[in-house]
Amino acid sequence: MKLSNFGKKFSRQSGINLLMVDLGEAYASKHPDLCMLGGGNPASIPEAQALFGEEMEHLIEQGLFEKMVGIYDGPQGERTFLEVLSQFLNREFGWDLTAANISLTNGSQNSFFYLFNALAGEMPDGGFKKILFPLSPEYVGYADSGLSDAMFASRRPKIELLDDRQFKYRVDFDQLEVGDDIAAICLSRPTNPTGNVVSDAELAKLHNLALQHDIPLIVDNAYGQPFPNVIYTEANIPWSEHTILCMSLSKLGLPGARTGIVIASEAITQVISSMSGIITLAPNSVGASLMTRMIESGKIKHLTEEIVKPFYRSKLEVAIELFNQHLGELPVLMHKPEGAFFLWLWLQDLPIPTYELYERLKRRHVYVIPGEEFFIDIDPAWDHTRQCLRINYAQPRDQLQRGFKILAEELRGLYR
Repeated sequence: MKLSNFGKKFSRQSGINLLMVDLGEAYASKHPDLCMLGGGNPASIPEAQALFGEEMEHLIEQGLFEKMVGIYDGPQGERTFLEVLSQFLNREFGWDLTAANISLTNGSQNSFFYLFNALAGEMPDGGFKKILFPLSPEYVGYADSGLSDAMFASRRPKIELLDDRQFKYRVDFDQLEVGDDIAAICLSRPTNPTGNVVSDAELAKLHNLALQHDIPLIVDNAYGQPFPNVIYTEANIPWSEHTILCMSLSKLGLPGARTGIVIASEAITQVISSMSGIITLAPNSVGASLMTRMIESGKIKHLTEEIVKPFYRSKLEVAIELFNQHLGELPVLMHKPEGAFFLWLWLQDLPIPTYELYERLKRRHVYVIPGEEFFIDIDPAWDHTRQCLRINYAQPRDQLQRGFKILAEELRGLYR
């Protein structure tokens, strides 16, 4: 079988694909000692699932279930949901949106595939444009989403050492150049994998840079406000015609509904909608149908503020306790956890790459995510790229306890 360049690019093995295969096989094994501290799946929160169940019952009782599963929406997404969401965001943040500023996709990964390839890559004038990540490490799902190779540029962060064996990545504005080959600036906030929240001041500087170069600032808000609002520090959420804000229903507890939300200028919305119409006909209707009434009534705030956010906050407290208990005597630092549900660990002067540590842990049925793949377009000669791990702390305490214990045992052997 002969594949096109597209076929070859999107079927070749990549580091993250291999990791996801490992995670799938681990889940399928149902091993009694399995500690699933890798992956990005949100926790199943019983109180949240009960609310989603109530909304599904309402759809069935009102005869709306058939519409949800039996009729294509338009390529922009379910119209009532778009209207309700725009009104909600205007009330919450004082924005001036209409439904024309919002388009739905089949999940955030789908959103970024559309956006990156609509804005960057090979250009009609023969030039080539890139997406700039101003702060690395960054979400690994971006890495292979370009139709063209070498479509992404990243910048190394400043590393600020903090108390309590923590550190924080900062945008290094002294080294942040935006050349003519940059089509857009993009960052996640809170950041996957680190839990970093770029400050309001840093975000304002990035917005001004985007304005100066007449390019959009893309903010991946999958973990941020107003939902799921898994954010533990003060942060405002600005929007303007130069901002493309991407949201999702996945981390709220509906990853299977595959609902991405793109908030942008009407011109960008029209582009996303046109791509949806050609590639998928229409976005998934399930998430929009389930959430319309919850957003319109304001019940979404009860869900985020009283159920989802406290759940992850309590999990974080357990993770920090176990980090201090098991890794306190080792040369390991933790990125300041400001949002999302990950701990990002810096294993200082680790004598082997974290990929090798990953394999050692896997043999003991502990799954984490090695950090190398998150440093997109960063020179691998930088030792720091091989010294970081991501841990998903949204797991039961016994799994976290065993996982940290085994990680500490492996590290003691390596640092001996």
